[in-house]
Amino acid sequence: MSHALHDVASGTLFGVALNYQGLLQQHHAAFVEAPYKQLPVKPVLFVKTPNTRNRHEGQVVFPAGVQHLQPGPALGVVIGKTASRVSVANALQHVAGYIIVNEVSLPEDSYYRPAVKAKCRDGFCPVGPELVPASQVPNPDALGLRLYVNGELRQHNNTANCVRSVAQLIAEISEFMTLHAGDILITGTPEGRVDVQPGDRVDIEIDGLGKLTNHIVAE
Repeated sequence: MSHALHDVASGTLFGVALNYQGLLQQHHAAFVEAPYKQLPVKPVLFVKTPNTRNRHEGQVVFPAGVQHLQPGPALGVVIGKTASRVSVANALQHVAGYIIVNEVSLPEDSYYRPAVKAKCRDGFCPVGPELVPASQVPNPDALGLRLYVNGELRQHNNTANCVRSVAQLIAEISEFMTLHAGDILITGTPEGRVDVQPGDRVDIEIDGLGKLTNHIVAE
């Protein structure tokens, strides 16, 4: 991560689970049974702790003793000014710009309670390659995402398929929690996560934001 990028995107990394329609539908049956009995009515949040921070061309360690490691292509929204109880109409005025995030995770048992042990290993949140100013991204809710493993397209989706738009997320989260300049909102990963192995190269492309590359290495 460049010095300039670190300065403008050095805050808390907030993740949103289940924010793609396809992913929500996959888990619909489980949510309408006990103990939940309904789909989530608010964004399901988790935090990627500071130790997870990683960068473009950085190495992601495949932990010893685990069976599966899964990259997660996601649009990152970098907050530009304090957002507290903002409306949907005004939400995007609080955005400095957008960035690619690789929300790396071990497979999870529960989407309602994302596991710290699965989400927060060292280096499990590469961000990059650079911040693209909001003025250069006319519509963050219509961006194609593509995940390549060793040059092969393995996953693709579009932020148009998100359950909540960028503005809705900022408005709903800022109802109860102030977002500060430098915070990054990870707007969710789509369904169809793929497994990677030590030695693999992972590339994530998002329309207009470039390409974030990471290398999987054995512990």
